Amino acid sequence: MFRLQLALRSAVAMAMIAAILFGAAGRRDLPSFWAYLAILAVFVVVTVLTLPRELLEERRRPAGTGRDNLALLRGAAAVGFLSQWIFAGLDVGRFHWSDSVPTSLRDMGLASFGAALAVWYWAMQSNPFFSVAVRIQRERGHYVVASGPYRFVRHPGYAALVLLGWGGPLALGSWWAVVSHAVVVALFVRRAVLEDRVLRGELEGYAAYAASVRYRFLPGVW
Repeated sequence: MFRLQLALRSAVAMAMIAAILFGAAGRRDLPSFWAYLAILAVFVVVTVLTLPRELLEERRRPAGTGRDNLALLRGAAAVGFLSQWIFAGLDVGRFHWSDSVPTSLRDMGLASFGAALAVWYWAMQSNPFFSVAVRIQRERGHYVVASGPYRFVRHPGYAALVLLGWGGPLALGSWWAVVSHAVVVALFVRRAVLEDRVLRGELEGYAAYAASVRYRFLPGVW
């Protein structure tokens, strides 16, 4: 029943995203939009069906209070993604302000978008404590995860959204949508810095892990 309810909520969310994109565009004959939605739908279905229930429940409604303002973060992230979809729809479908993204770059963007979601899923699958809240999950026996993508960077989920996430707006075909992704980048860079500080100070073994895996997002850079 839990997964069914989550699937229904996800279906409603997907329908809303489609309505925003095509409503802003004023047309539905946009293959790049359909491809974007198809990749996102596959990610949602796989996530809902395969991730452990305990993790899905934690991500939906954290069991404890986080160190960040989660409502504010979710609101700001919603603005960031909404602006992408609205700008892309208006730009590509109606006003053509900056819809000059070459087809080859759109294809690369679509591949990058899919890769970002794949890495994000890999991080969630590898880390049973992949919460939306910055908190030490002592009630769940929180420990340091150093497997999967965490072998390479300390925050692979955030890194996927920041580094590969540019692909989504590119895939939609609007330069303005690409620019609006900067809001998402700023949010998750800030979140990674805050989370790193909390984990270093309060999670046993994290400081040693951070000394071993030196970079947050991109090996050799940051």
